[in-house]
Amino acid sequence: MVIKSIKEESRSFVLYCCTNNFRKPGQGKKGNILSVPGSACTNQKKPGGWKAMPYILGNETFERLATVGLLSNFMVYLMREFHMDQVSASNVLNIWSGITNFAPLVGAFISDAYAGRFRTIAVASFASFLGMIIVTLTAWIPNLQPPECKPEQQLHGHCIGPNKAQLGVLLTGLGLLSVGTGGIRPCSIPFGIDQFDPTTEEGVKGISSFFNWYYTTFTVVMLLALTLVVYIQDSVSWVLGLGIPTLLMGSSIVLFLMGTRIYVHVKPQGSVFSSIARVFVAAYKKRQLKLPEEGQEIGVFYDPPLKENVLSKLPLTNQFRFLNKASIIMENELQPDDSPKNGRLCSIQDVEELKCLIRIIPIWASGIISFTPFVQQGTFTLSQALKMDRHLGPKFKIPAGSIGIIPMITIGIFLPIYDRIIVPALRKFTKREGGITLLQRIGIGIFLSIIAMIVAGVMEKKRRTSDILNPGVAPISVFWLAPQLILIGFCEAFNILGQIEFFNKQFPEHMRSIANSLLFCSLAGASYLSSIVVNIVHHVTGGHRHPDWLTSDINAGRLDYLYYLLAGMGTFNFLYFLYVARHYRYKGNVQIAEKADPDVELSSIKP
Repeated sequence: MVIKSIKEESRSFVLYCCTNNFRKPGQGKKGNILSVPGSACTNQKKPGGWKAMPYILGNETFERLATVGLLSNFMVYLMREFHMDQVSASNVLNIWSGITNFAPLVGAFISDAYAGRFRTIAVASFASFLGMIIVTLTAWIPNLQPPECKPEQQLHGHCIGPNKAQLGVLLTGLGLLSVGTGGIRPCSIPFGIDQFDPTTEEGVKGISSFFNWYYTTFTVVMLLALTLVVYIQDSVSWVLGLGIPTLLMGSSIVLFLMGTRIYVHVKPQGSVFSSIARVFVAAYKKRQLKLPEEGQEIGVFYDPPLKENVLSKLPLTNQFRFLNKASIIMENELQPDDSPKNGRLCSIQDVEELKCLIRIIPIWASGIISFTPFVQQGTFTLSQALKMDRHLGPKFKIPAGSIGIIPMITIGIFLPIYDRIIVPALRKFTKREGGITLLQRIGIGIFLSIIAMIVAGVMEKKRRTSDILNPGVAPISVFWLAPQLILIGFCEAFNILGQIEFFNKQFPEHMRSIANSLLFCSLAGASYLSSIVVNIVHHVTGGHRHPDWLTSDINAGRLDYLYYLLAGMGTFNFLYFLYVARHYRYKGNVQIAEKADPDVELSSIKP
């Protein structure tokens, strides 16, 4: 399966594209002046529009093909070329994946508050290019990898692993790739949207088409990376298989910079994280104040008109009431124009936006364990595939890294059926726009992840038994892994899509960068949790007379027990999710002109 930090992150962005809502055309454009909502400046030029798309989409396509092609088969690279056992290789990938999935949160802050999207993408692209060069050099220069291991040594596990210098060079390359991912991932889609004017009908249509092209290029990239590039790496040469993506990454930078004069450059507007921090500080400084009695709030709290980039107003709620103190107006805190004098005064909107984040944290936390099966499928599933018959016909042999295409095919087939057939059928019974609530969709995904781990354990037991009892017979087909991978595809269609849509609906529109970042943080947490579980199992389960569950020879270990352990953890997580979902309070809305969203699952009345 594709490495987590790339595969899941990329797929998450695609699902995010499918769930984004755009504003209707309105006023705001005069002549050649583009008014970007929420911007502090006005760009005196026509929007880049479709003239900029060849450069942006070309950069995005080459960058994704390069990154996915480089890392989709990386578990195999670490085990074959760097002679790592599966536990060490899994730890490297899990830790690196965690860092990479946290990086977009930092990149989004830097982009929004200081650098802007264009500069962030440009600098991050160079970082990715340097990282890929270094990783490619580890395959090209013999001194940057361990000595060659003969088949006899591999059979008995006597291969020499990497020394500190060789491992340091490899980790430097991966670190630069994390920097690149942190800058490119949170900015590429918003930068594409910046090229269109969302206040005109033509601009809205352009944004919609941009997402269609984004999804199309993503699909083509994933298919090429999981088939052609992986095949070159596995069957031709690692140098060539890593070098081609590196050259493509360099080409993407050149293509991106060629469109510099065409792009619309929106200046950074400040990060929403600053507002969140201000509420905490203000509430702490005003902790001695008493809150007014219910019904006596008028004139006590600071409630100015909404900012230009804020589209929905949130009502004052009594949940987490101590935070309401941040918006209490004290003497000399307002200027003559009713603007706050210092950072101690926050608006009701600022306070309620923070409450949205706090309310979602328990739901978000359930994603950490539920995503752990996805993480494991990107490491140990490859170890299983390497021990199985991967022949498709008498001559062609499927690369182990290409089995990650099975969940993608599952999602591609299932989502249209779900959207066009299942949802309308459910809608007749539930009377809900989405057929079921988003929390129910997430719950189904979590439950399916438990089933996927049980099936994975059963299939691994079958594979291991077959190899041990029939040593002279060809191993069983790699397609025995298909059931668990198909279930993983269903999990992603329900769980990841449900979480993205849920987060985006429970945050105000201008906080959707946080909503998207939360999913990456869940993936990062799952990577770290996976690494912890793997290391504990590796050190605890071994004994004097028997190897541990995750020993280098998976036939001697008990990988199926690890899958059952993950299923057990998932069961407890599922029960936790049911509890927090039952007690979740949905965000309210102050209805101004438009009627409520028909897909809101519970009442929008303030709690």
